[in-house]
Amino acid sequence: MEQKKITFIGAGNMASSLIGGLVQDGYDKSLLSASDPSAENRTKMEQQFAVTTFTDNAQAVANADVVVLAVKPQIMADVCQHLVDQGVDLANKLFISIAAGISVARLQGIFGQVPVVRTMPNTPALLQQGMTGLFASEQVSDSDKAFAGDLMTAVGKIVWVESEAQINGIIAASGSAPAYFFLFMEAMQQTAIDMGFSPEQARLLVQQSALGSAQMVIENPELDLATLRTNVTSKGGTTAEAIRTFNEQGLAETVKQAMQAAAARGAEMEQLF
Repeated sequence: MEQKKITFIGAGNMASSLIGGLVQDGYDKSLLSASDPSAENRTKMEQQFAVTTFTDNAQAVANADVVVLAVKPQIMADVCQHLVDQGVDLANKLFISIAAGISVARLQGIFGQVPVVRTMPNTPALLQQGMTGLFASEQVSDSDKAFAGDLMTAVGKIVWVESEAQINGIIAASGSAPAYFFLFMEAMQQTAIDMGFSPEQARLLVQQSALGSAQMVIENPELDLATLRTNVTSKGGTTAEAIRTFNEQGLAETVKQAMQAAAARGAEMEQLF
């Protein structure tokens, strides 16, 4: 991975995860910095990764080659406008946003026609097991696109999309997906408890089954998901009865509607911020 000066505006969990992944991959710590108003966040970043921290965003951005915008969508516009108002030279900098609901047009409306890579990671990135979708504005060079991809690969897998509208599909398919799985696991755990297992036993049964199932998917890329399902569904058996019930209750349609609702909300959020 090319070595550039990277500063993170916002030193919360996602920024910590990205810095941790970079450091683990051998990135030069002296090229990494972060800015955050929280003394707790700054201290944690300094102690955990030995990187430079700032209280002033403009100071942090001044000498950076790459600026990772890692603040909440609700305050993104104010944070970006402050950099402009402070007269920071934004030329020759790559901006990478990890905030939902903030379009490239919105950022460029504040910064001007700077190169922007919009990303949508999910929370397993905190464990370097994330899934991130990325979209590059037309101002992003091939080398900057490669750099952004390498950066997000530090916390998991990546997928580039050709249309910014597809970022909302990424939100639906992976950004929000951990919550879907947690909801399903929660329902399974509660049912196991109702069947007489302790909460600890029920959780272990569910979480290990989920982990093993995901690993089977990973280790059998030549098999589609339907085949993997069929392989553990003996005709007339217990699994077949459970699958029949799911199908009768319209699980596939429910999932479809939920994902479409997530994507629609992502599009709505772009009009809010």
